[in-house]
Amino acid sequence: MSSADLSTRADVPLLQVRELVKRFPLKGGMFQRGGVVHAVDGVSFAVEAGETLGIVGESGCGKSTTARLLMHLISPDDGRVLLEGREVGPSRARNEGGTPGGLTLNELRRRMQMVFQDSFASLNPRLTIETSIAFGPGVHGTPEREANARAQDLLRKVGLDPARFAGRYPHELSGGQRQRVNIARALALEPKIVILDEAVSALDKSVEAQVLNLLLDLKADFGLTYVFISHDLNVVQYVSDRVMVMYLGKIVEIGPVGRIYADAAHPYTRALLSAMPTMDPAHRTAAPPLAGDPPNPIDPPSGCRFRTRCPFAEEVCAAREPPLTATEAGHRVACHMAHAGSGHSKAPPLAAAA
Repeated sequence: MSSADLSTRADVPLLQVRELVKRFPLKGGMFQRGGVVHAVDGVSFAVEAGETLGIVGESGCGKSTTARLLMHLISPDDGRVLLEGREVGPSRARNEGGTPGGLTLNELRRRMQMVFQDSFASLNPRLTIETSIAFGPGVHGTPEREANARAQDLLRKVGLDPARFAGRYPHELSGGQRQRVNIARALALEPKIVILDEAVSALDKSVEAQVLNLLLDLKADFGLTYVFISHDLNVVQYVSDRVMVMYLGKIVEIGPVGRIYADAAHPYTRALLSAMPTMDPAHRTAAPPLAGDPPNPIDPPSGCRFRTRCPFAEEVCAAREPPLTATEAGHRVACHMAHAGSGHSKAPPLAAAA
């Protein structure tokens, strides 16, 4: 089977991530021992064409590191990233059909783009807005006139009049306008998937709503697939089809957004959801949903990494790491309480799973 045939197969997810690992070494000093930070530790998931996968979790859980690994802005220590069935990496890599030929970084950049949180730092202050958007296509061989025309068309698509904004510089724009420019720049290479890493978190709420609606419109217009990373669970619920919850470098739960928000299976997910802001006085949080800080990622706990903060932790939680196991169609959870016969007192009996 050729790579072209493989990339059009309906049964191959657009993006596949398998056992992705990234550890950051620490240099030992006078008062500090050397070690490694377990930033991403054996993460596996898939993203189907046309969907939006939301990724949530506390700061330091590995969300942004995962995004940079997908883009190969940093190199993974282990694991595989496949886009359209082709592995990202050197030419010796093998695609999903077993034929040689990996996806080069140049090819990856054309198919996958990323929008960062800091809209100002993402733009070159010495380039005009039009030049910034046209730069990528120009590097990939698009003639200058065509690249500039594409830049102006994309400015219109994101709601910025080219006659007013094409010749401006980043410092002359507001934060919301700059983020619109960054979105236009990400679309300039006509990617199939866009990673949005806290792309709206620095905006005020009125502008945030406008940009979110813009992203939904662009997704429909261009047939895009999103990986949407945010700490704001309300925003993730609004834009996502599925949600992936991370804790200390691991996936603890992943499933359809309606299932996760209505009936989360993992105690960490339930704690995050209970902390969501609400205007309903009958549902105000009376007590903190989580106690204490996340454990040190240099020396994570044995077994379940959430057990040190979990009110339901038992001996089995320290003895064995719970696998990320399917509970129903499209829903997986890594918790001994959800797995029949795990040994946890709250786990369903084996007969119930038959």
